[in-house]
Amino acid sequence: MPHTGAPKSASLTLVLMVASAAIGGTLQYGYNLAIMNAPTTFIQTFINETFLERWDVQLEDYQVTLVWTVIVSIFSLGGLMGALIAGPMTIRFGRKNCLLLNNVFLMTAALFAVSSRASRSFEMIIISRFLVGISAGVSMNVQPMYFGESAPKHLRGAISLSSAVFTAFGVVLGQVVGLREILGSEQCWQYLLASNAIPGLIQLVTLPWFPESPRYLLIDRGDKEACIKALRRLQGCSVQSCELDDILQEQAETKGLKPQTPWQLFTERAVRWQLVSIVITSSAMQLCGNDSIYFYASYVFKESGIPADKIQYVTIGTGACEFTACIVCNLLIERKGRRFMLMGGFILMTVWAIVFTVALCLEGYISWMPYLSMTCIFTYILSFGMGPAGVTGILPTEIFNQTARPAAYMIAGSMMWLNLFITGMIFPFLVSGLSAFCFVPFAVVCLLSALYVGLFLPETKGKSLSAISREFHKLNYKGQDGKRGSQTQAEYQLGEAPLSTTV
Repeated sequence: MPHTGAPKSASLTLVLMVASAAIGGTLQYGYNLAIMNAPTTFIQTFINETFLERWDVQLEDYQVTLVWTVIVSIFSLGGLMGALIAGPMTIRFGRKNCLLLNNVFLMTAALFAVSSRASRSFEMIIISRFLVGISAGVSMNVQPMYFGESAPKHLRGAISLSSAVFTAFGVVLGQVVGLREILGSEQCWQYLLASNAIPGLIQLVTLPWFPESPRYLLIDRGDKEACIKALRRLQGCSVQSCELDDILQEQAETKGLKPQTPWQLFTERAVRWQLVSIVITSSAMQLCGNDSIYFYASYVFKESGIPADKIQYVTIGTGACEFTACIVCNLLIERKGRRFMLMGGFILMTVWAIVFTVALCLEGYISWMPYLSMTCIFTYILSFGMGPAGVTGILPTEIFNQTARPAAYMIAGSMMWLNLFITGMIFPFLVSGLSAFCFVPFAVVCLLSALYVGLFLPETKGKSLSAISREFHKLNYKGQDGKRGSQTQAEYQLGEAPLSTTV
């Protein structure tokens, strides 16, 4: 009986598509964050040796640190550029093809990284990190969009959240590969920086076998037959009718509208609260300080009293915590909802940041306080993984329609990468300047973010994209009978396409 096997086949296709897209997508973001911790000392030595060979100049410690900070932070600027070009790329090439083309940046970056040592050029490391940042910036925007548009409504949150699961897995993988016993040694650091090419190659081989986003095919390309085929492969025939009707409704509501630019979103009242929501949540995702632990893990654990020779093993635990928390969040999000997980994560982070600050203040007086400090770091990361890490990436897909979605991801991604750059630059100075109070600013950010989510962000769990849009319409025109900016409620014919219950 053909139809009985269809749902299982569709589920397997959806799972494999998620794995293929993510392994060369958001996994790269986590991986490339984590691999920079292990070779810090070796690359700093390489920078000094290069200056000595070229110009017979012995750099001061602060000068070496400055060049190293540029190498670390240029990744964020590349991510910002990637976020800005992701929107136009998805409109022109589609979600899947955009992810495939994105590997051009990744492979070029790997080539620069692996050649840098032989070429005696630290500039090649900077270029490599910039290019891999562009790749990560594109994938962090495109992948959640691809997943959100391809998954059935009842699984949209869980499938979209898998982006965060793979990001956390990338962090763990990068920490393990970066161990001195593997590629984190003085002889192998250039291969460690270039090892991100392997997941990219896996994606290039596997992703072409999977379909494009059904919403993109129907709404952007107007190809109903291709949309139906994609739905059959990804979701199975049993859910095809209601899912197609949802896409048809969104197509009717956006009929005649061109893809919007970020500037148009800023000037359109009909998306005011949606825009405020993604700006706040995307900024908070970085300003909460979680990724600072990965950029400067050694600084944080040194302040916590962990012996220097144990730090590389302790940092693996941080990645494992976030990975575990993201999996738990993936299981809970369709039960508890986006709002609950996001607000709960920020509240817990606020609490643990306060406890961490108290523990650091009392380290000189109570012998077991360093262990409490270390525990707070792990619980802080767990709290981040339970909410902000995954839910933030889902929101632009759910609260914006097809014409605004690429621009919304451009804005969200830009805010995320810009704030990551700022946090990465100022965190060492926070540690040295505020010492035990270095996490107080992050606690304030988390508390304010939790208040915003609790007071203003509507729940989106289990709702169609059109229903979510109507909820925000009430917020945007509160107390008025105004109509949605340039959109009108359109009539559409359900079940317009011929549907079949068999493959």
